[in-house]
Amino acid sequence: MARRLFVAVGEPLVNDPASFVEEAIRKLRADVPERTIVAASGGIDSTVAAVLTHRALGDRSRAVFVDTGLLRAGEVEQVGRFFAASHLPYHLVPAADRFFDALHGVGEPEEKRRRIGETFVRVFESEAEKFGCDRLVQGTIAPDWIESGGSLRDTIKTHHNVGGIPKDMRLTLVEPLRDLYKDEVRAVARYLEVPDSERQPFPGPGLAVRVNGPVTPERVRRVRVANAIVEEEVERAVAAHEIAPPWQYFAVLLPVRTVGVMGDNRVHGEAVVVRVVESVDAMTATAMALPRPVLARMSERITRALSGEVVRVLYDVTDKPPATIEWE
Repeated sequence: MARRLFVAVGEPLVNDPASFVEEAIRKLRADVPERTIVAASGGIDSTVAAVLTHRALGDRSRAVFVDTGLLRAGEVEQVGRFFAASHLPYHLVPAADRFFDALHGVGEPEEKRRRIGETFVRVFESEAEKFGCDRLVQGTIAPDWIESGGSLRDTIKTHHNVGGIPKDMRLTLVEPLRDLYKDEVRAVARYLEVPDSERQPFPGPGLAVRVNGPVTPERVRRVRVANAIVEEEVERAVAAHEIAPPWQYFAVLLPVRTVGVMGDNRVHGEAVVVRVVESVDAMTATAMALPRPVLARMSERITRALSGEVVRVLYDVTDKPPATIEWE
């Protein structure tokens, strides 16, 4: 049974990141007497946790980045550059086959997250054994455990790093950011001089939760292509001052077939939803009103790049609440 060590420092200290860092390093040294691995996805939460742990423990910590096969286009290389700029040594573990095997035939969102969480844990257990440790540091933040439910809270959606952790995990969890919200984590990241601390969040389960319905390599490929186009067009629009920088922007592949036209022929393809939101801490969000030309560029590029595979592009105008930011 996994034990959980809460590295908490009382009230959130967004206005005093120096004190937070000092106390978090002290707690990490107390709670990790020997060695630990760190779950490092390249997201801002796990990166801040990894940088804190490296500062606290040095070579007694190892950041582990798992290539799940569910990452965005070019993300393995991009994360490697980001870790290098953060002066964070890391170990890359290729594990795509393990994750696709675990997700085979699974379409229900909560079961996806549970299986992804368990597969991550099994990979980390193996890496911890190689490194000779029994601790796992991860970048859990307040919205993760709040939305995952428990006690008197309803489950909004299970986060893979909370509800997806199997009861028989052999590692002790250490969570230095557990009491912080995203804007507070970013304040700590800026203090630690972590580069690109304002970049958009990306879900730990990766593109698996942006492929509604069954997850296959082909469907992940489609959403990866669409997602890259959405990111490029949003960033182009921001650079051109057509829109303000959003909080998060991505594509979702729907589990439906819809009729389209290619030349004089009828085709039967899938549909993509584009989601762009504004937020401060991810607890609430507002769907952004994108200019029509921006949406038109996205639609044209997605349907051309995935010709015959995706024949319809929709735009999500729902706020959080009632929706969540991600579709699953």
